Amino acid sequence: MPPLTAARPLTPVETVTEILHSVPVSDPYRWLENQNSPQTREWIREQTRYARAYLGSIPGRERIRQRIREFLAVESHDSVQKVANRYIFRKRLPNQEQPSIYMREAPDGEDQLLVDPAAFRKGVHTAVKPLRMSRDGRFLLYEIKQGGERSGTFAVLDIDNRKMQPDILPRGYLRGFAFAADGKSFLYVHEPLELKRPLYRAAYRHLFGTGFDEDEEIFCAGEDSNTRLGLIADAKRVGFLVHRLGEKAQTNFYLKPFESNTAPELIVADAEYSFVPTLAKDRLLALTDRSAPNLRIVELRLRPPTEPKWVDVVPEVHARIQQWLVSGDHILVCYVCAGETQLLAFDLEGKQVGEIEIPEDETVRLVRTLPQSDEVFLERESFTKPISVWRYSPTTGQLILWSERRAPLDGTHVTHTVVTYEAKDGASIPMYLVGRRNVLASGCHPAILTSYGGYGVPMTPQFSVFVAFLVERGCLFALPQIRGGSDFGSAWYEAAKRRKRQTAYDDFLAAAEWLIRTGRTKPNRLAIFGGSNSGLLAGVVMTQRPDLFRAVVCMVPMLDMLRYHLFDDAGLWRDEFGTADDPEDFTALRQYSPYHNVHKGLAYPAVMFVSGDADQNCNPMHARKMTARLQAATTSEHPVILDYSEFRGHSPVLPLSERINALTDRLAFLCDQIQLST
Repeated sequence: MPPLTAARPLTPVETVTEILHSVPVSDPYRWLENQNSPQTREWIREQTRYARAYLGSIPGRERIRQRIREFLAVESHDSVQKVANRYIFRKRLPNQEQPSIYMREAPDGEDQLLVDPAAFRKGVHTAVKPLRMSRDGRFLLYEIKQGGERSGTFAVLDIDNRKMQPDILPRGYLRGFAFAADGKSFLYVHEPLELKRPLYRAAYRHLFGTGFDEDEEIFCAGEDSNTRLGLIADAKRVGFLVHRLGEKAQTNFYLKPFESNTAPELIVADAEYSFVPTLAKDRLLALTDRSAPNLRIVELRLRPPTEPKWVDVVPEVHARIQQWLVSGDHILVCYVCAGETQLLAFDLEGKQVGEIEIPEDETVRLVRTLPQSDEVFLERESFTKPISVWRYSPTTGQLILWSERRAPLDGTHVTHTVVTYEAKDGASIPMYLVGRRNVLASGCHPAILTSYGGYGVPMTPQFSVFVAFLVERGCLFALPQIRGGSDFGSAWYEAAKRRKRQTAYDDFLAAAEWLIRTGRTKPNRLAIFGGSNSGLLAGVVMTQRPDLFRAVVCMVPMLDMLRYHLFDDAGLWRDEFGTADDPEDFTALRQYSPYHNVHKGLAYPAVMFVSGDADQNCNPMHARKMTARLQAATTSEHPVILDYSEFRGHSPVLPLSERINALTDRLAFLCDQIQLST
């Protein structure tokens, strides 16, 4: 391990103390919430110098970088969709910084370049993504992003003439979009970043070639910060989803003919349940948890003026529905239970007509498609195989490989097994163990541990370059299926939701203790990592049991759980976490909020925080404040560093060279801390 030649930065303390529900809460680094102040910018520069001094001194960095380049600098495909006989997709050529948008006129046709982000001449942080095609395949809506911003700019390409239309929606958030069948207009719900009335929620019709100030307003949901408006459509109808976000979220759904000025009809009113509709084949289908915690697919049969009749199409089962879509006369439904993925095909009456066989060690995801499409695209991956894209016809049952990303990992020497361990409350928790065969067979080894524990996200086999590199070098990878996910249905999710969040953290800590107790690793060779909600998980367990871990990589996290809801749109996650505004939520949040549970005089693990200015999901103030607090508190000599970029956000759109550099830094950090050869 190289010595830390640079002194740990000293961050000024400017304590703000508040009384929340009769409890004094002190915040010594509140000033770091101001991202653009000169003081914060200088602090970021100083932290970057400190981090670079350490990371740059780790031996073997170039060997790591070269290996990561071999994994990442390969051809890749994603975002495939089909309309008529046209296939639109993103493709990145080997060593290309950003993927471009391409088209094929047939499944095996020539790849025709449509949109190259380099042509915008705004630098390597410009990224593009296809979103939607018109029903005749002539127009393509695509998004342009700068760095990892959540917002984007939205442009329309006339594919036939290879000409960008002048009708560009400026930087903001696109909540709904539909091309009109006449090819002369489109409907949209858009929230620009710069708007005179930023809280005004409305849908508009825009005629190509006219100014947006001439657009016709076709629906208004009001002017309120707690309201969100969405739009869906088929060739004949347009639907409006109005979400009102308060202590109890409610949804209204309206429906009207596409080419009509008649007033929309209220179909669903004040729904306090999940309601995700799709318009297909003159029917209104929806995914809902109404009377079905594991979700079901229903048809709403309209009976004006009375309420619609709810008819089960795909009833609830013991496994939770993870994804669904309509393709022609079929509904595809993806379930996950105990780590295994099941993909079933139903007709529109709900009769099962097929099943796609998925190996037990693979994960499959449905790629969104228009309901009228007769083909569906699937993404498949495993611990040892990167994502491959497949074409599936629900009508014929044919499954055909579209593309596969090749990785230089010798899967014959890497395998996995599933073990179970006992949680704090006695529950039995499954856990994947992945590694070289000799590592899984016996012995004590360096280990890396992660999970998610929230939003009902199940833990299934997925490929990670980060993990593959570590496993190649003899590291044991552990992935427990902790509660908070929906690995065993909605009850597994609800067991660690909101005020019961500590259950997920206890499950994760029990996994670490099991790895140590069974002799598979030691605390000084055990590392954890996570991003977003998983970054919160890493922050919590690191502050609750710093003795268990040697190193932590905590990426784009939330860490100040008493103030998270005050930034960006994080208040939308009230149902998942609760907020400090509620006294009972406050008590639960205060007990585990990582930022508020750092204590001076403790020896904390080595920690690498990863964040950036462009993160509008998990505001970068979390990583900034936590870095300062941990640096001031820890008595260990282990590094606490912040890897920060003005371009990094929650969207995975960094250019290839920066992705290689970022992974090199994280892996060099871990190899140094848990003593892995490079």
